[in-house]
Amino acid sequence: MKFPKSHTLKEIAALIDCEFKGSEDFEILGINEIHVVEPGDIVFVDHPKYYDKALESSATIILINKEVDCPKGKALLISDDPFRDFNKITAHFKPFKSANSAIASDAIIGEGTVIQPNCFVGHNVRIGKNCIIHSNVSIYDDAIIGDHVTIHAGTILGASAFYYKNRPEGYDQLKSGGRVIIENNVDIGALCTIDRGVTGDTTIGEGSKLDNQIQIGHDTVIGKKCLIASQTGIAGCVIVEDNVTIWGQVGVKSGITIKKGTVLYAQSGLGHSTEEGKTYFGSPAQEARVSFKDLAYLKKIPEILKKLNSL
Repeated sequence: MKFPKSHTLKEIAALIDCEFKGSEDFEILGINEIHVVEPGDIVFVDHPKYYDKALESSATIILINKEVDCPKGKALLISDDPFRDFNKITAHFKPFKSANSAIASDAIIGEGTVIQPNCFVGHNVRIGKNCIIHSNVSIYDDAIIGDHVTIHAGTILGASAFYYKNRPEGYDQLKSGGRVIIENNVDIGALCTIDRGVTGDTTIGEGSKLDNQIQIGHDTVIGKKCLIASQTGIAGCVIVEDNVTIWGQVGVKSGITIKKGTVLYAQSGLGHSTEEGKTYFGSPAQEARVSFKDLAYLKKIPEILKKLNSL
């Protein structure tokens, strides 16, 4: 998430009331999670396991809860609670704005696009040309939708990320300041839910087709010309490359990559990255030919036991 204009290290430190290391006029351009950071970004880290990863990342400002040596060319924001202060920054630059109409006055709707009754279109939404948005679709703030997109009834674009910190008093949600981006020629079925990125974008690539009742988690990127069948759930921060086929009721773990041309058979549970062009089945999913062979062996167990008992 980029700020509308650059800010200094001193300004951001004052915003969250914390100490800093580095030049007070060090330039800050935005905030991002570790997997999408760029130079000029703030990244937060609050666990020793990830200190080195954050300090060595592309981020040039690290919001951290420990006094450490500042890497050359970077700056530190020293906080007793980086999670809380990251939320403060998000809330400051992306505050919640209530709606006073079904279609926000600053939404941009392309020529030839049809929006059916009872839809909600939030602030700063952009919808391209010749789209059909069926009834009861909700499109939260900042979403971008390309040309020739069809979205069926009851779908929701842009709900908050399912991302929480477990505190003694309860779960604390990490605020979502990212977007949903739907590229050209995408079809989205009824009752789908596509969450916005925490700081980046959740993206559905050009020409991809989603069936009904699909959940796409925050910051996940779906490639071009993918097919995803109903009741599939894809967690956050997943990369789905081009021409992937996912059949019904598949569950996908966060933070993995589904390589180009992968096929996932129905009711599979995928917890690891795949290899390009291969087919997977089972839970935990493995190459389909291996899974089918295992199932064939299982069917032989009664016969084997019967032979053993007759000895």
